[in-house]
Amino acid sequence: MAAKVGDRIVVESEKVGQAAREGEILEVVEAPYGTKYRVRWDDGHESTFRPSAGSARTVPRPRRRRT
Repeated sequence: MAAKVGDRIVVESEKVGQAAREGEILEVVEAPYGTKYRVRWDDGHESTFRPSAGSARTVPRPRRRRT
């Protein structure tokens, strides 16, 4: 997953019937042991998150049209 600052991250729930958790990526932290993200979740909380394989997807930030 190659996410960038400003992209949205969506983490699917592990429980049936629970909504996915979504937020905006504020910072991408590269490390020798993997990438983690500082995320502002839609509920207003911020945390550092390191997704495991298949647990999350990113949605690119919408491009703004030039006028």
